[in-house]
Formats: sequence, structure tokens, C-alpha cells
Amino acid sequence: MQSIATLAPRRIARLRTWRQQLGQTMSPTAWALFVLWVGFMIAMPHIVSMGAEMTLTVSLSVSVLLQGAVVLAILWPHWGAAKTVRALAIVAVLSWGMEAIGASTGFPFGSYDYTARLQPQLFHVPLLIPVAWWMMLGPSWAVAQVLASRRGLLVFALFSGLAITAWDLFLDPQMVAWQLWVWETPGGYFGIPWVNYAGWLLTGVLITLVVRPAQLPVLPLIMVYVTTWLLESIGLAFFFGLPGPAAVGFVGMGVFVWAVVRRLMRSQADAEIASASPRRG
Repeated sequence: MQSIATLAPRRIARLRTWRQQLGQTMSPTAWALFVLWVGFMIAMPHIVSMGAEMTLTVSLSVSVLLQGAVVLAILWPHWGAAKTVRALAIVAVLSWGMEAIGASTGFPFGSYDYTARLQPQLFHVPLLIPVAWWMMLGPSWAVAQVLASRRGLLVFALFSGLAITAWDLFLDPQMVAWQLWVWETPGGYFGIPWVNYAGWLLTGVLITLVVRPAQLPVLPLIMVYVTTWLLESIGLAFFFGLPGPAAVGFVGMGVFVWAVVRRLMRSQADAEIASASPRRG
């Protein structure tokens, strides 16, 4: 049995390896956008506290656009222009379409309406919404690639849908509290109907099946997923007065964070053992 003294240096070495891999897989542009996004997210509670309605909506828009740009900058060098633009277009069209259907019919999310606070809108759906789907689907695909890449496309899509739905455990209560959309009949999860999460899962799975993402730069996208998890947990708990959704979201996304980190560490340990084993020849 390995001692703690032996395990700790190995884990530190693995973290250093991840840092080196991040340096190799993220472009300077992606790093710059990532730092800018994180910095803005840290400052956002103080900006929102200024109290003006426009301050809140503009800050939210900037944060979503920055995170969307981070995901775009991560994927572009690995996928190339054509594949990245195709994926972005599919996510934008399908997510907007599902939201437009949802807002007008109540399927698949339940009956809700966007308020006029988020602009511009197309058929009563803010154009920022597809960007929000894009900014979290990329990281969710990376989660699925780590946990389910060898189990077929359908299972991969299911894990992707679950990973992004876990994020909505934070998002929906926060956006309702900010009066960006309202539910016709409040539900059991901090005022959010449970059917909303079935709609999120369905939409995430559907988009993933159409995009069929592969050859993802896993570590950078996982870093975005983990960072979102931390920022949302801290922001909702300590700055935005939503400790309940903060706690549930911390656990919901945290399950995926824990599983991914555990799987990555195990894979790296297996690789170390394989490289250290004597070769026969």
C-alpha cells in the first residue's frame, strides 16, 4: 500500500503535467480570453451591486459573450474554422429553436416567458440564450468524452445532456431571481418546475447527437467546466443571496467534476505504470 508521503508528490506531478498540457493545447488568445472572463466574473457581483437595471443585464451579457468566446478560442485551433463554425451554427439554431418552441408552447421546458430585460430578442427569445448553450455545451462534451467516450454516441450524448443540465441547477433560480424570465406556474425546485430539467436534458442530448463532437481538447474545456462550477457556487452562495441553489448546484456539477478528475488521474497513473514497465523485445 502506498503511503500518503508517496502519493502526494505523484499527485502534484500529475497536476504539473496537466498544466503543461494546458499550455500546449490552449492558444495565447484562449488564455487571454479565459483570464479576462474569470476576472470579469470575479468583479461582476460588485458591478451588479451598483443597482441599475442596465448594469445587471449588460454585465450578464458580457460574461456570457466572454465565456462563449473562450470556448470558441479553445475549439478553433483543434477543429479548424469549418468544423467549429458548423458546430456553433448547429448549437445556435437548435437551442434557439427549442427555446422558441418552449416559450410559445410550454414544451419541453414548461410554460415560461422571457421578460423584456434581455435584449435583443428574436420571436421573444433573447439572442444571448444560444450563446449560453454554446458556452456550456463545449465543456459538457469534454466531460462526456472523459466519462463515456467508449460507450457509443447515444451514451456520450446522454452524459453531455446531464452535465449541462447540472449547470442549470445554478442558472434558472438565479435568472428567475433577476426577473429575466418568469414561470407561469412555479415549481418545486426553488420555484422552477421539474419538467424544465427534462427539457434541458432533451435539448442537450439532441444538439449533441446532431453535432457529433469528437477529438475535443479535453483539459481546456474541463478547466472551463470546473471554473464555472466554482464561480457559480461562490457567487450564488455569498454574493447573490441564493445559498440553496448554490448548495444543490455545487453537488450537481460537483459530481461530474469529481468523476472527471478521478478518471483523468487514473488514466494518467495507468500511463505512468505502462511507461515504467519493462518492454520485451
